Amino acid sequence: MGKVEVSLVVVVGASMTALAVFGVLPKDPVPPAIAKATLWTPAPLAPPRIAETNSVRPPFAQADVAFEVRPLPLLPVSLADTSLPSIEPPLTTWSREIASGETLDAVLADAGLGASDRAEIALAIGAEYDLRRLRPGHVITVVSRPDGTPRRVELAVEDGVRIEAAFGEQLATRVLEPDPEWVTFAGEAVIESTIFAALDTADIPARFAVDLAQMLGGTVDFRRDLAGGETMRLLWREARDGTQRIGQPELAFAALDLGGSVYEIVWPDDRSGRAAIYVDGEVLRVFAQPVEGARLSSVFGRRTHPVYGNVRMHTGVDFAAARGTPVQATAPGRVSFIGRRGGYGRVVEIAHGSDTLTRYAHLSAVPDGLTQGQRVMAGEMIGRVGATGTATGPNLHYEVRVDGRPTDPLSNDRLAEAAEREADDTAALRRLAEARSLLAERLASELVQTTTERL
Repeated sequence: MGKVEVSLVVVVGASMTALAVFGVLPKDPVPPAIAKATLWTPAPLAPPRIAETNSVRPPFAQADVAFEVRPLPLLPVSLADTSLPSIEPPLTTWSREIASGETLDAVLADAGLGASDRAEIALAIGAEYDLRRLRPGHVITVVSRPDGTPRRVELAVEDGVRIEAAFGEQLATRVLEPDPEWVTFAGEAVIESTIFAALDTADIPARFAVDLAQMLGGTVDFRRDLAGGETMRLLWREARDGTQRIGQPELAFAALDLGGSVYEIVWPDDRSGRAAIYVDGEVLRVFAQPVEGARLSSVFGRRTHPVYGNVRMHTGVDFAAARGTPVQATAPGRVSFIGRRGGYGRVVEIAHGSDTLTRYAHLSAVPDGLTQGQRVMAGEMIGRVGATGTATGPNLHYEVRVDGRPTDPLSNDRLAEAAEREADDTAALRRLAEARSLLAERLASELVQTTTERL
C-alpha cells in the first residue's frame, strides 16, 4: 500500500470518529472507493526462513519434551522469622580485692548495690562458702545492667576457686573449681646470709625456707653451720591454670651442700607428708607430720604473736591447712584429755609413756568415738583442723611436752617416726636417684631456656 492510501485511511478514520462524536453522520451512501479502502487488512507476515548449515542438531527435539508448569508452594512465614534479633544491653563490670577487716556486705555496698540485693547475694554465696573465711586478697567482681541491678556476682577465693551468683528468672549459685596442670620447676641458690634471702634472690619461692627449717631444724644448725657460699638446689611442683598459679608450690626435692656433708630431702608424690632425709646418700630419718599435705606456717621459739602483737614464746609448730582436714596422731599412745584449753581452743592430748605428751589444738571437731583413756595408733585420726581459740585462720597447733616442758617437735627424737630406717633400702636409694636425675634434667632445661631468652 502506497503512502497515498495510508494517508487516506487515516483521514477517513479521523472523519468517522468526529462524525460519531458530534452525531452528524451523513445519510448519503458511502462512495465505493472509500468503502473498499475501509475493508483493507494487511497480509499476514511470512515466517522467517532459516538457512541450512552444518550445525549439530540437539539430541532431542523440542516437541519431544513436555514441560509442565506448576505453581511453587508458598512457604509459611511466621512473625518470629522476620523479627529483629534481641540486643543485649551493655553491662558494666566492677572488681576489687577485699581489704583487711572488710565484710562482703561492705564491699557490695561500695559496688553500689542496694540493701536487698546485698542480702540476697550474701545468702546465695554463704550457702556455698563460709563468709567468716573471707581474707584480704579475695576478689569480688560485680557485673551490672544499665539500671544498676546485678547480673552476676563472683567471689574468687583461695586455690583458684570461684563462687558465682547469677541473676536470671531466679538466683542461681555455683562453685567453679579449676582443673590445674602440675608443672615441675628447678632452681639453684647460693646462701650468703640467710636461706630466705638466698631463695628470694634466686627467684625461688621464699616460703621454702620454712619447709627446709621444718625438715632440717633438728639436724642442721643454720646459724652455726652456714658460713656463706653454700649451695642449695631445689625441685618443686606448681599447680597451674594457664599462666596462673593455683595454691602454694610444693617441694619435691632439696639438696643442701654444706661442704663437709650433703643433706638431701625427698618429698613423696602422694602428699602423705612422709619425707625422707638423706645424709651423704644414706637415709637419716623419715619425718611424719600430723596433717597430710599441710605446710609449716610457724616454727618453735620466740616470735611476734599474730593476734596480740607482742613477742612471746611459741611452744609448738603450726600447720596451715583447710578447715576440716584430718589430724592424725604422730605416735602411738593413750588419749589423756579431750576438751577446751583457753587460747588453744578445742584440744586433744595424747600421752606417750609417762613423760611425753603431744597436744593438738585449734581443732574444729573430734571423732564421736574418741574417748579419754582410749589407746590410739600412729596415723589414726584424732580430730579435724579448725580455728577455735586464739587463731587467725584454720591451722593445727602441734605441741610436744617432755616432763611438762615444751620442746621443739621437729627435733624431738622420741617422736620421730621413721627414726627407724626404711625396711627396703634399695627402694629408698632408688627414689633418691630418681629425684637427683629429675633435678639435673630440669636444671639443664632451665639453663637452655634462660640462655635462649637472653639471645
